[in-house]
Amino acid sequence: MSVASSDPKLAFLEGGGEATRLILARDWTGHPMGPPQDWPESFRIPLSLVLNSPESMILAWGPDLHFFFNETYFPLLGPRLSWAMGARFDEVWADALEQARPIIDDALAGRTQRFVDLPWKLDTDRGEAHTFWSFSYSRVLDGEGKVAGLFIFTNETTARVHADAALRESQAQLSQALEDLRGLNVTLEQRIIERTAERDRMWDVSPDLLTVIDPEGTIRRINPAWRVLLGYEATDLIGRSVMDFVHADDREGARAALRTSLEGGVPRMELRMRHAEGHDEWIAWVGASSEFEVFSVGRHITQQKAAEAALRATEEQLRQAQKLEAIGQLTGSVAHDFNNLLTVIRGSIDLLRRAEFPAERRQRQIDAIADAADRAAKLTAQLLAFARRQPLTPEIVDVGDSITSLVDMITTLCGPGIELDVDLPEVPCRAHVDRSQLDTAIVNMAVNARDAMAGQGRLTIRVKSEAEAVSERQVRIAITDTGEGIPPDRLDQIFEPFFTTKRLGAGTGLGLSQVFGFARQSGGDVHVVSEPGEGATFTLLLPQVDGLPVSEGRVAMATGHKSAERRVLVVEDNIEVGQFAVEALQTLGCHTVTATNAAAAMEVLKTGADRFDLVFSDVMMPGQSGIDFAHEISRLYPELRILLTSGYSQVIADEGSHGFALLRKPYTLAELAQQMDRLFDQ
Repeated sequence: MSVASSDPKLAFLEGGGEATRLILARDWTGHPMGPPQDWPESFRIPLSLVLNSPESMILAWGPDLHFFFNETYFPLLGPRLSWAMGARFDEVWADALEQARPIIDDALAGRTQRFVDLPWKLDTDRGEAHTFWSFSYSRVLDGEGKVAGLFIFTNETTARVHADAALRESQAQLSQALEDLRGLNVTLEQRIIERTAERDRMWDVSPDLLTVIDPEGTIRRINPAWRVLLGYEATDLIGRSVMDFVHADDREGARAALRTSLEGGVPRMELRMRHAEGHDEWIAWVGASSEFEVFSVGRHITQQKAAEAALRATEEQLRQAQKLEAIGQLTGSVAHDFNNLLTVIRGSIDLLRRAEFPAERRQRQIDAIADAADRAAKLTAQLLAFARRQPLTPEIVDVGDSITSLVDMITTLCGPGIELDVDLPEVPCRAHVDRSQLDTAIVNMAVNARDAMAGQGRLTIRVKSEAEAVSERQVRIAITDTGEGIPPDRLDQIFEPFFTTKRLGAGTGLGLSQVFGFARQSGGDVHVVSEPGEGATFTLLLPQVDGLPVSEGRVAMATGHKSAERRVLVVEDNIEVGQFAVEALQTLGCHTVTATNAAAAMEVLKTGADRFDLVFSDVMMPGQSGIDFAHEISRLYPELRILLTSGYSQVIADEGSHGFALLRKPYTLAELAQQMDRLFDQ
């Protein structure tokens, strides 16, 4: 319950937090100031300003300078905190009175005092402390112009003084010293009330922007800091809407802050303000309102914003450097796997070229070439999936069926010394994922578990559905091994690309990173729990969906498939790939015309687009890209079917295939026929 709702007469205590609690908890019976409900308006207004200020502030009131302070001042009081609220200044700071008395007398006489880095000895509960402080003392006048008390703004500067000394000793401490200085930047966040000439002086010396506006946002008063920070004289601003000087993109937020202030809130926000010379300056504002006015304080933070931008740029440079380092690791690890595959392909081709090579062994070598090409394609796809460059082709997959289809492969991979235990739920658990990448992730986790057990142990694969939240269900695929476990210092590294504990050349270190990349791309996650000597459990989490899984089926290569006799315009800038595409299409019974880029293909279409049933185009080509070319064909020749093909494209990785059919390289004759049949079925 708010203070105002319990007693409207105490509304001026709103926003004071623990300081308000101390005021209400004190017994004011017999106190010279009487109960808070009877305190005069001339005292309530400055007290409310103190209680709501984010800076350390004191209000010393009356002839005895009764001591009032805000929540930020608490740490300075130490053991005095429990009784200091409302006590006399000379009671609270008896140990410092000898130093403070001349300053207080000058301030009460109208000579505003400001001290920077003033040495001060304090008696604390830990003994005598040698500290440094910055103080600002200004007197407060009541409605009759009489001296009523003191405003005291204070910030401890001990840390900065020490930092400055360290800075002179070593330039290497510069960054820390600057951080200390930023932390010690004093901001005045207060309710500014135009009452007396003395408070006008406090207004004039503030280094921050102080403003009074009416409920409509019209500027009624500003302080000289507007001229220093933004280049405006009072005559430039008074009578105009403050929104005229706020950046257009920030005005909606500024209006919302004004409404919040008028409703009794204390909004804080950062705005771009137009300088008199035309550029923008960043100002951090805090506002509070009285009955008919809104008082606001603004701190200049343009340099802080520039420093933050520089930090972001530095972080981006670091990320680029890390990418370059990763590429360096890739060179040695992945090259080993690719060279093995190329050895199989090249060696098999050499054998097939030998005239005396037995015919009965030719099919074996042809199968070896096809298998090596498939494995190379999978390794490339695995790399791109981790880098979030390989677009997934999600479909509804029954996770249990997928694992069942992998059991034989995993059993073979694990060998006879590892017992495989598969626990699947009776009710299907379906996820919307890329089927091939799901299979790859499961196999990668199984292989990782196999390697951890050194050929002996138990591998358990368990699938279950689990509610992560009220509105979200997850499929949990847990793979547990009885191996040696993972040391705690390795747990944070196992999903990093190229990280491997295997000997040099024994693997790429991409297995678990593929699992991580696939999980994140699919809207899920992957967790690992392990203790040294106790094995490990990897859990793949995927969003669960309803619906029936898509049947993959197999591509029938019957002679009567639907693509026969089709007329195809092949657009491919790579001569060898183009020749293969033409041979493949002609094998399928198609008639072909070729072009090496989009411009040449468009010239062919202009001579008679109705001659063709299909345009089969690469995505990455010199000049116009395949995506843009496809859009142009759709606009000019909407009846012409389009099939795109690519091994990798930044556009496809970032934006997808824009709704066009896509055949990924490398592709087989069967996959080409299947894609064409799908197009002509539509």
